[in-house]
Amino acid sequence: MKILQTSRLLLREFTPEDADALALVLSDPETMRFYPAPYDRSGVEQWIERNRQRYQNDGVGLWAMELRNTQELIGDCGIIRQPVEGELLYEIGYHLRRDLWGQGLATEAAIACRDWAFAHLKTGRLISLIRPENLPSRRVAERNGMTVWKEVSWRGLPHCVYSIERASPSKTNLSF
Repeated sequence: MKILQTSRLLLREFTPEDADALALVLSDPETMRFYPAPYDRSGVEQWIERNRQRYQNDGVGLWAMELRNTQELIGDCGIIRQPVEGELLYEIGYHLRRDLWGQGLATEAAIACRDWAFAHLKTGRLISLIRPENLPSRRVAERNGMTVWKEVSWRGLPHCVYSIERASPSKTNLSF
């Protein structure tokens, strides 16, 4: 099921058939260097199933990221509910196949997810949990309009909590 599209990307729900293509992302040691370990085939299949459960339970999840012109799956981007210091927050997460880094694709997907979330979810804040040394992901969050809100220990590792708040309606935009 298609969720949203941008000029270059399509974001849709994962299917079990996406495991081979997603493994090129989640099994790559360089791409996953800020995770405890890259995922094996079973881990990739569980990743897809977890997100399929999230679609049903939460109405959101990480979505398959495809190039629109080729329909090639190149990663994931989406929104998941994350517990952070006792608060359940909506997080924008993303993973992109390494050979496509540096082309603005993760930023394009993250911005689209931000806009989708503020249009469809009842939340005033979106976050991205990022390890401090993960400079490429931090740059994506910054280009998505996020700033560091706080630093936390999350799943036993230090993380920066990047955050953006829903824009308040401006009184100057009212027409009479």
